[in-house]
Amino acid sequence: MSGRPEVLFPLFSALDSLPGIGPKSAVALEGAGIATPKDLALMLPANGTDRRLVPGLVGRETPVVTTVEVEIGRHHPPRQRGRPYRIDATASDATLQLVYFHAHRAWLEDQFPEGEQRIVSGKLEMFDGVYQMPHPDHVLEVQDLSSLPEFEPIYPLTEGVTQKAMTRAVHAAVERVPDLAEWADPALVAQEGWRGFKDALVQAHAPQSSADLAPSAPSRRRLAYDEVFAHQLTLALARANRRAKPGIETRGTGALRDKIIASLPYTPTGAQTRAIKEIDGDLAAPQRMNRLLQGDVGAGKTLVAVLAMATVVEAGGQAVLMAPTEVLARQHFSSVAPLCATAGVRVEVLTGRDKGAGRRAKLEALARGEIDVLIGTHAVFQDDVELHDLRLAVIDEQHRFGVAQRMKLGAKGTATDVLVMTATPIPRSLALAGYGDMDVSVLDEKPPGRTPVTTALVSDGRMDEVVQHLRDAIGQGRQAYWVCPLVEESEVLHFTAAEERFKRLRAALGDDVVGLVHGRMAPEEKDAAMAAFSGGQTRVLVATTVIEVGVDVPNASIMVVEGAERFGLSQLHQLRGRVGRGAAASTCLLMYKPPLGETAQKRLETLRETEDGFRISEVDLELRGAGDLIGMAQSGLPRFRIADLEHQAGLMATAQTDARALLEKDPDLTSSRGQAARVLLWLMEQDRAIRLISVG
Repeated sequence: MSGRPEVLFPLFSALDSLPGIGPKSAVALEGAGIATPKDLALMLPANGTDRRLVPGLVGRETPVVTTVEVEIGRHHPPRQRGRPYRIDATASDATLQLVYFHAHRAWLEDQFPEGEQRIVSGKLEMFDGVYQMPHPDHVLEVQDLSSLPEFEPIYPLTEGVTQKAMTRAVHAAVERVPDLAEWADPALVAQEGWRGFKDALVQAHAPQSSADLAPSAPSRRRLAYDEVFAHQLTLALARANRRAKPGIETRGTGALRDKIIASLPYTPTGAQTRAIKEIDGDLAAPQRMNRLLQGDVGAGKTLVAVLAMATVVEAGGQAVLMAPTEVLARQHFSSVAPLCATAGVRVEVLTGRDKGAGRRAKLEALARGEIDVLIGTHAVFQDDVELHDLRLAVIDEQHRFGVAQRMKLGAKGTATDVLVMTATPIPRSLALAGYGDMDVSVLDEKPPGRTPVTTALVSDGRMDEVVQHLRDAIGQGRQAYWVCPLVEESEVLHFTAAEERFKRLRAALGDDVVGLVHGRMAPEEKDAAMAAFSGGQTRVLVATTVIEVGVDVPNASIMVVEGAERFGLSQLHQLRGRVGRGAAASTCLLMYKPPLGETAQKRLETLRETEDGFRISEVDLELRGAGDLIGMAQSGLPRFRIADLEHQAGLMATAQTDARALLEKDPDLTSSRGQAARVLLWLMEQDRAIRLISVG
C-alpha cells in the first residue's frame, strides 16, 4: 500500500506548528503520548464547566465556578511582598473581591479600569464572610460575552501546558481535519443518525452540556465506532491474510482419542464435545486454525486440548503446549502425561531448568519425531528447539503472551494451527478487542463431580476462628490454601508477609503441617513445596498468588484469601477455582480489613453471590475499566483514545461484523468505501493493517 494519503499530511505535521504550542510544550505533550495534531484532534474533552452568566451571587453554594457581570471598584495593591493584590467589584446583589498573587500592577490596572463593567468567570469562594474570586479564568468586556462558550470543555492536561493553550491547540488541530469520504456502513450511519467523521469531531469538541460528554452522546458514539472499526479492520485483515496462507489438513482416526475418553471416570460435557468438533473442523480445513478456547475456572479446557493433540498425533504430527510459568508447565505435564499414557502418546516437558546433556537428549528426540507432545514455557521459543513435524501449538493463558510471541511459535512449524486457552472469562467487548482475529469456542458448563464452593466474607478480626476452622478440617483429613495479601509497596514486603503468616500458622497448627510457596523461591524449592502439598504431606499451603491458575489438588477444599479487598475480581475468582475439584464440600473464606470501600464491597459481594466467571468478568469491567482488567496491560490489548469498552461494548461487535463483511465483498479495499477505509487505517495509524494490504 503506497504511503500516507496527502489529504492527511496536515494532521501528521509537527506539534509546534500549532498555535499555542512551542518547542517546550511539544516535548511535554510527546511525553504524554501526543505526538501529532491528529492525536490532539482525537483527544476529546474529559469534562466541562458551566460558564453561563448568572444574575447575582446571593444563594450560590460556594465554592462554584461562576460567570457574573461586575462593576470594577478600588484596587488594593499589597503592602508587603508575598501578599495578594485585591480588586473590589460589585455584582447586582453583592460585592466580591478579585484576588491575584504575583501579578503586575500595570497589567491589572489595564484589565480592570475603575468604574467600568466586566464579565468575570472563575471559582467563586467565600472567605471570612466575603465573596472572592482568585485569578479568574476569563475576564471579558461585556460586548465580548458571546466569545465565552456557555459550557466550556476541559481537556486532560500535561505539566507545562495550560488549559487555555491546550484548548487553542486542540481547536487548531480540529480545523486541520479534512472532509473525508464515508467508511462506515451506510445502513448503520442511517440507523444511528450519525453525522460524518469531521462533523462528529467538531461537535464532540463543542459540548453544550455534560450529556454531550457521555459515551452515549451521538458524536462520541460515532467517533468510538470509527476507532474500533479501524482496529477490527486490522484484525479482520490479519485473519484474512492468515486464511489465505495454506495450512495442513490434519485428520485423525479417532483411535487414540477413544482410548483417552475411555479412561476417564466421566463423560465429557456438551460444551467440551462442541469445542472438540469445532477444533476438528479447523484442523481438517486447508487454512490455518487460530482459535481461542475460553472456559470458566474448571470447565475442562485441558481435556479439550489433550483430545486435539491426540488427533494431531494420530495424523503423524507433533503438538506443543505452552504455559506462562515453570510451575504451570510442570503442573500441565503431571495432568496431561497420565491421560496421554493411556493412549501411548509420548509426552515430554521442556523448561528453562533443562540444561546440558538432558536438554540435548530431549532436543534430539524432538527433532527425530520421538516426542509427540512437548509441554514447556517460553523456552520452547529458543532457536535451537527444532520439531520434526509441528502441527498444533496450544498456548495456555494467552494474556501472558503477546501477539508477537504467538506468531513466533507458529513459525516453528510450516503451517502450524494455533489454539489459545484462557481460564480468565473475558467480557465479550474485550474478547473482541484482544482476539478479534480469532474464532472462539466457549466452555460454559462444569464437568460432573465438581462441587459448588461456598463463599463467605470474614473480617480479619476473626483470624483465630479461621485458624480453628483449619485445625478442625485438617483433623478430618482435608487440605487448605492460605493466600497472602498483595503488598503493593514492594516485592520484598510481599514475601515477608507470606513468611510471617507461614511462621504463625506453623506455630498454631504444627511444623510439618504447613508448607510455603512464593515467587522468590528457587524453582526446585517451589516444586518440592507443591509436590509435598499435592502428595498430602503438608496440609496447608501458604502462598502468594503463584497458585492462581492451573494448580490442581482435588483434596484441597478450603481457600483462605487474606486481604481479599486488595485483589481484583477475576483474580479472586481464579483463586476460588483452586478448590471444589474433589468430592468434599468446599469453602472459600474471603478475609478483609474493615471498613470496606464501596468498590471492594461490590467485588466481594459479587463473588459471594455467583460462581459464573462470565458474569463476574462483566462486573469487573464495570468496576475497574478495561485498562486495569487482569493482565490486560501485558496482552497487547489496544489502548483506545475515545472508545469506552465498559459503556460501548455493542460497538465492538458491530465493528467486527462490518469489518469482516467489507473484506468479504472487497478483499483488497479498492471500492470507493474500501478506499475510504484505507484512509481511516492511515488516520488511526493501524500500521499492521497497512502492511497487510499488499495491493497499492
